[in-house]
Amino acid sequence: MVAALAAAGCGDSDSASGDAKLVVYSGREEEIVAPLFTKFTDATGIQVEVRYGKSAEMAAQIAEEGDGSPADVFFSQDAGALGSVSDRLSPLPDATLNRVKASFRDPDGRWVGTSGRVRVVAFGTKAYRADELPDDVLAYSQPKYAARLGIAPTNASFQAFVTALRLKVGDDRAKKFLADLKANGVKTFEGNRPIVEAIADGEVDLGLVNHYYLALVKKERPDAAVENKFLAAGDPGSLVNVAGAGVLSTAKNTDGATKLVDFLLSQDGQRFYATEAEENEYPLVPGVQPAKGLPPLDTLVGESQPLSKLGSEEKATLEMITEVGLTS
Repeated sequence: MVAALAAAGCGDSDSASGDAKLVVYSGREEEIVAPLFTKFTDATGIQVEVRYGKSAEMAAQIAEEGDGSPADVFFSQDAGALGSVSDRLSPLPDATLNRVKASFRDPDGRWVGTSGRVRVVAFGTKAYRADELPDDVLAYSQPKYAARLGIAPTNASFQAFVTALRLKVGDDRAKKFLADLKANGVKTFEGNRPIVEAIADGEVDLGLVNHYYLALVKKERPDAAVENKFLAAGDPGSLVNVAGAGVLSTAKNTDGATKLVDFLLSQDGQRFYATEAEENEYPLVPGVQPAKGLPPLDTLVGESQPLSKLGSEEKATLEMITEVGLTS
């Protein structure tokens, strides 16, 4: 459920700059982004109150509250949740939007990506070399990978990947891919990190995950025999999804809300992902380099990104995943 409001910074409801406090609904975990809110308050004097929860929960809360929502900003873990409440968001200024490539923001300007993550195939280096593995995610439904692959079907990132797959190859082919995984005895997990840990433990050899979970596992287990296979640019298996932010149309502090979004896209806000955050997400603003060892984002992005459609297609994706028996 939604967590209680927590203040970032201290002081009363009016900041030193005269701006009213800012209320943020965050689908990003507190341990990841709380330092960003502190940096924002230090830089602007604007006090921030944050309500934390899963992105889908926060989006549902915004929809349920309607015009009475106290939120000024929705800071989401993924583009799909932002898209699901885009009708509750106001268009952002062009100066804000234009900091990020069009493929990483809402085509109607109602939200903008703040950091990116790439879908990859994590693999056990005792079982495979990267050049032995396919560059096409559909190939991982072949029988030779039976019972050797891990997925997290209840995880929002996996579901976004399936939506991208549906949009790329059509529902029939996407459903066959999922059904083949099921028939092959694919191993299911609750999240991405347990998959990478299972590969390190030799329980499975492959996993469809986000790129940064490798860094999280290797921080604790530097000798873990796991690496990432980046698939071909434009392949649904290399979907670049984004965390992002939008300002609610009912915001009581629109000016402060826009300042927060601008801060998330500032050089300091973007460098946070490359130099401080454990997750090693990709900065999205040109000129800020990703963490050492990550391939350039431009080499991973295909001709088009389906991010603006992830929210509207989520229901059909969940139904498909359930229908093939990967979830109940």
